[in-house]
Amino acid sequence: MAVYEPEEAEQLPPQGHVRVVYLGPVAPHWEVHGVFGERRVIDDFRQRALARLQLVPPHDPQFRRNRERVVKDAERERLILEWDLGMDE
Repeated sequence: MAVYEPEEAEQLPPQGHVRVVYLGPVAPHWEVHGVFGERRVIDDFRQRALARLQLVPPHDPQFRRNRERVVKDAERERLILEWDLGMDE
């Protein structure tokens, strides 16, 4: 994995696009779909995101902290991140 300075990373194109979908109140609560990008990058991101979100529905107080971690991870990997919570935010 290449290391870039923050201002360099902002100028690089995204490596992919992922959509995080809330499935409902019964576990598993989440799915992570790759829209485009290298399969390995998407799969690695999916694994980390699901580890943070697996047992946390959106109304759980822990969700806000874990969501921020997922957002920072997507930024580091230069992924476009889209959330589908099934409701207006």
